Amino acid sequence: MAKRFYDLTVAGCTRTLPIINLNETLAIAGFVMLGDVELCECCARDLAKKIPQETDIIMTAETKGIPLAAALARQIGMPYYVTARKSVKAYMEDPIWVEDESITTMGKQRLYLMNTDIERIEGRNVLLLDDVISTGGSMTALRSLAEKAGGHVIGQAAVLAEGSAVKREDIIFLAELPLFAAE
Repeated sequence: MAKRFYDLTVAGCTRTLPIINLNETLAIAGFVMLGDVELCECCARDLAKKIPQETDIIMTAETKGIPLAAALARQIGMPYYVTARKSVKAYMEDPIWVEDESITTMGKQRLYLMNTDIERIEGRNVLLLDDVISTGGSMTALRSLAEKAGGHVIGQAAVLAEGSAVKREDIIFLAELPLFAAE
């Protein structure tokens, strides 16, 4: 059970986030949009005002970016978005993949796209989307996967930028999320 908390306000919504140790020196505020309809809708509304207008398709990674991608697609009138999966499912034909490593996932993992998603991306302007950008590892993997599928990445967006990511000028985000010393 968390003993420390951080109050975050983003897109007009305030949430109290537990501060969780990742290792002996670093802790993060646990930001989870899954199941929070109000937060997803409000963040999507505000992100829709900031993303490139020439966006043809939104691409996110399983899992936490999915409800945000769905809400953002609705906001901008897009009938589809693409989800990079963390494992190959029986229905996935001719998948392509790249390796991914993020601070919230233990070790390396792979991200996969199936043939129908590749067709949605190929030759199109792709907006990469996630809940939080921290080290940029997940965005790097998504970019590689989108490019492998023949897409042109025109933007990287997230609800929050964490740590040194707040200084990046190549990402779109709504609010900053600090890092914390582990206790």
